Amino acid sequence: MARLVLFTLVLLALPGAAVLADRQQDPEIGALLERALAAGECYVDRFERDVWFKTMDPRLSRLVRDATDRVEILHHVYCEARKQELPPGLVMAVIDVESRFDHWAVSSAGAVGLMQIMPFWPRELGMTNDQLVRIPQNIRMGCTILKFYLDRERGDYTRALARYNGSVGRRDYADLVLTRLARRWQYH
Repeated sequence: MARLVLFTLVLLALPGAAVLADRQQDPEIGALLERALAAGECYVDRFERDVWFKTMDPRLSRLVRDATDRVEILHHVYCEARKQELPPGLVMAVIDVESRFDHWAVSSAGAVGLMQIMPFWPRELGMTNDQLVRIPQNIRMGCTILKFYLDRERGDYTRALARYNGSVGRRDYADLVLTRLARRWQYH
C-alpha cells in the first residue's frame, strides 16, 4: 500500500512529464489500447506455453525473485506477444531495459511499470493510475504500443524501438534492447 501511495504522489508531482516526453502520444494508439484492454483473457497451446516457461523461468529468476510475479510476467508476455504477433523475447528485452522487471518502476519522464507506459493513458482511457503497475494491463498496453510502432516503421526494430522510447533519430536505446534480446531473451 505504501508503494501505491508513493507511486500516486510521484505521478501527481509530474503533471507535465508526459507532455515533455513526446512519446506514445500518437492519437491512433488510444483506440488500439481501448480495444486491447477490452479483449478477453489470452489462451495459448499448453505445450508451447510449457516450453516458454521452462526456457524463460531460469533466466527471469535472476531478476525476479518472487515466483508468483515471474509466472504472471511470463504468462502475460507470452500471451500478449502472441496476440500482437510480436517476438516474446523482444518484449522481455524491452521490459528488461525499461524497468529491470520492476512493476513499480517510475522513470524521470513519469513512465510507469514494467513496460514504462506514459501516465496520461489512464486519463485518456478512463482507467486509474494504479492500473499501470498491474502486470497484465501494463504488458498489454506496452505490447499494443510496441506493435503500433513496429507496424508504422514497417518492421524496422531499430526505428520502432526508438519511437517506443521517445528517442527517434538515436540508436542507443534500440541497440541496448536488441543486445539484451540476443544475449538473454532470444526465444526460437
